[in-house]
Amino acid sequence: MSGWPLHTWDGLEIAAEHPQGSTVVVRRPRRDGLDYLLLHRNANGAAFEGDWAWTAPAGARQPGEAVLSAALRELAEEAGLTGLSPWAVDLSHRWAVFAVDVPAHTTVDLVDPEHDRFEWLTPQECRRRVLPAFVAAQQVDRTAEVPTGALTFRPMEHGDLPTVLQWQRAAHADDWFHGSRTTLTDVQRRYGPRLERQQPTRMWVAQLDRVDIGYLQDFRVGDHDEYAVKTGLPDAVGFDYLIGDPSLVGRGLGTRMIWSYLVDVVAPHYPAARTFLASPDYRNAASLRALEKCGFHAGAWIDVPGRRGEAASTEIVCSFDRTHWLG
Repeated sequence: MSGWPLHTWDGLEIAAEHPQGSTVVVRRPRRDGLDYLLLHRNANGAAFEGDWAWTAPAGARQPGEAVLSAALRELAEEAGLTGLSPWAVDLSHRWAVFAVDVPAHTTVDLVDPEHDRFEWLTPQECRRRVLPAFVAAQQVDRTAEVPTGALTFRPMEHGDLPTVLQWQRAAHADDWFHGSRTTLTDVQRRYGPRLERQQPTRMWVAQLDRVDIGYLQDFRVGDHDEYAVKTGLPDAVGFDYLIGDPSLVGRGLGTRMIWSYLVDVVAPHYPAARTFLASPDYRNAASLRALEKCGFHAGAWIDVPGRRGEAASTEIVCSFDRTHWLG
């Protein structure tokens, strides 16, 4: 870790493995957009406006501390914000980036003496204030297009299957789901037994402010013998996902949806599972990148038989270490 400090400014040891710390970008609504919370460091005086003077709440991770736990601790210590559920923006580098939306009336309390004041600023103002410029890009540009709103998950019902087919036929999804060659009967035959609890896979519809936007499913890898052997992770929990609404693709919502699904749905239902995994097609760069930004590690390449005469596909097994990320 050459060039990276071993201790914080106040003498605390920093974790050796990545990520060594995290930033939590805090957004709140205003009439014509979003404001971002920036804190001013007082190390160089109240008048200092140079590099690292203004940032979102951020701090180092301590040895053995789960990444999410460290982020929540810093959010509480630096801004007095508790009881929130940040989502992943990008956890794939040495410094993790989370984000969270708060109500307009949220109170900020500068608990830590490291900061002397705070301001709520527009994205444009933040880009001028936050230096170096790459930090502004990391904290503002990466989050500016992520849709706001409550992201929730409800159990899928039979009446959702025509919409699922429509989503699978969308241009961004057709290559991976063969939607253009799939009929409603095919979808009913495949997913119906799961909805009737005749198969152990659980299926969910993702909603943004109560509007259906996509679907997900989760299962114990060990319930699928061939897949368990190929992945080598029979005790893991597997899942699949799709943002169905084309207008929401490419805006960072997939990363937010995956992270929220793991934290809110998968982790509570499978308390003993230490590994979560997904295995996108090796050509599906967008899906692989979304997993990477959520902290997944790409591992083995496996061949998966095609359905009903379709050619076999090659997938990359991506795994998530629950203890490291969530505790």
